[in-house]
Amino acid sequence: MTNRNTKIPPFADPLGETLHLLRLTGTFYCRSELTAPWGVDLPAFDGCMMFHIITAGRCWLEIEGEESRLLQQGSLVLIPDGARHFIRSSPTAVSKPLFDIPVERVSDRYEIMRYGGAGELTHLTCGVVRFDHVAGQQLIKLLPRILQIDTWDNDEGNWLQSTLRFIAREARELRPGGETVITHLADILIIQAIRSWIDSASEADRGWLAALRDNQIGRALAAIHREPEKDWTVVLLAKEVGMSRSGFSVRFTSLVGEPAMRYLTQWRMQLARAQLQETTDSLSVLADRLGYQSEAAFCRAFKRKFGVTPGSIRQHATVLP
Repeated sequence: MTNRNTKIPPFADPLGETLHLLRLTGTFYCRSELTAPWGVDLPAFDGCMMFHIITAGRCWLEIEGEESRLLQQGSLVLIPDGARHFIRSSPTAVSKPLFDIPVERVSDRYEIMRYGGAGELTHLTCGVVRFDHVAGQQLIKLLPRILQIDTWDNDEGNWLQSTLRFIAREARELRPGGETVITHLADILIIQAIRSWIDSASEADRGWLAALRDNQIGRALAAIHREPEKDWTVVLLAKEVGMSRSGFSVRFTSLVGEPAMRYLTQWRMQLARAQLQETTDSLSVLADRLGYQSEAAFCRAFKRKFGVTPGSIRQHATVLP
């Protein structure tokens, strides 16, 4: 039998490959049926992203330090850093703390909220999610405090409206499997909103995102992301993208903001911290997976980066099922 290389080939587009790493973990989803006057005070959710999809009606979004925003049917808004904010039927409506409002609990991750007076109806699908990969955490640092998508081009607009209608129908009827359908579609909408921002925002033309778009440095970053355990050196990375060692070093530092070997260490350490919190893998397994020759070398690198031992991170972690 002929041996075949089962390794997945690299993407042609390093930015696309990095976006492929974005995986959302649903923490909380809520379908809201709100009748004016109403207001909800949503607390901060550290380490998470919050989103609202308006499937009918309209509302106002307020967050400290930002101007109030009107959200209408078809709007999708992300709060990337999970900051405290308010959504209201009008700028003057009184807001009630989220956890003081009664809800119908459908499952561990899905609830239905019916709240407000007897006025105009607004339907929202809201959620709290988090990225479970370092690529997502890196990206969140670059996003604006509020990412609002109201206008899409014709093709995307048609797709968005169809998706929103589908979410609204599933939320209304909640047939078997409806929760799964809603959460997966919401995840897709979030990724699409981020892609739309990357395509249009001037901020996306600088730093890490700009480096991912660079023909050579982008390929080097993708190689690090794809194989963090490899014994990378500046010489090997330069060879990987067809550059001289000196030219690569200068260009990488200029675009990314730090030298290649420091970036590699930072990437490994962020992966290590995430895996310590989310798995029960031993320190020796993690060390090998991230390219360290020994558990002791891994622990020293981790403590240099975070000031604490890997064991102390794991002691305070809640390992996900």
